[in-house]
Amino acid sequence: MPIFAGKNMPFHDTAFEGVKIFEPRLYKDRRGYFYESYNERLFRQAGIETSFVQDNQAFSTYGVLRGLHYQKAPKAQAKLVRVILGEVLDLIVDLRPEQPTYGQWFSLRLSDKNHKQLFVPRGFAHGYLALSPQVIFAYKCDNYYDPDYEAGIRFDDPSLNIDWGVPKEQLIISEKDKALPFFEEIKESFL
Repeated sequence: MPIFAGKNMPFHDTAFEGVKIFEPRLYKDRRGYFYESYNERLFRQAGIETSFVQDNQAFSTYGVLRGLHYQKAPKAQAKLVRVILGEVLDLIVDLRPEQPTYGQWFSLRLSDKNHKQLFVPRGFAHGYLALSPQVIFAYKCDNYYDPDYEAGIRFDDPSLNIDWGVPKEQLIISEKDKALPFFEEIKESFL
């Protein structure tokens, strides 16, 4: 059931507390389309009280997998993610031990065709896989990037059993992401 914050801003809840899918209303005509990708007042009406301080953008090609990344407290980040060009499988892992979804993952296809966005509160690892030849991925953060607090989880963690939908041999992954620890190795740090 969508939540409408104002007449043109539908939000959908997920099974993960605080995680919301935003589907903006497009206004189309012969020239193209227009939509509001973010409106603080209307997001607040939908229960998203986050103030964003940093915008990031990344370019990737098919098969590039970035993640699963997060920042440790007190530098944790909430994110509002979207795709400007192409399509990705966007994926989050709940790192909040007090939640019934702790250690579970959620994925959603984001694209320049569906215009969906995902709001990810603090306490999640995040990653995405480029599914189109070219991807421009953009996201807002509510806390500044701090390399001293960056952390992550392996994309192929057997305990998480994530289905990325693409054969492993087709994935393009940084050496840094290949060296991330498994969830079992770090989960004690969240308790």
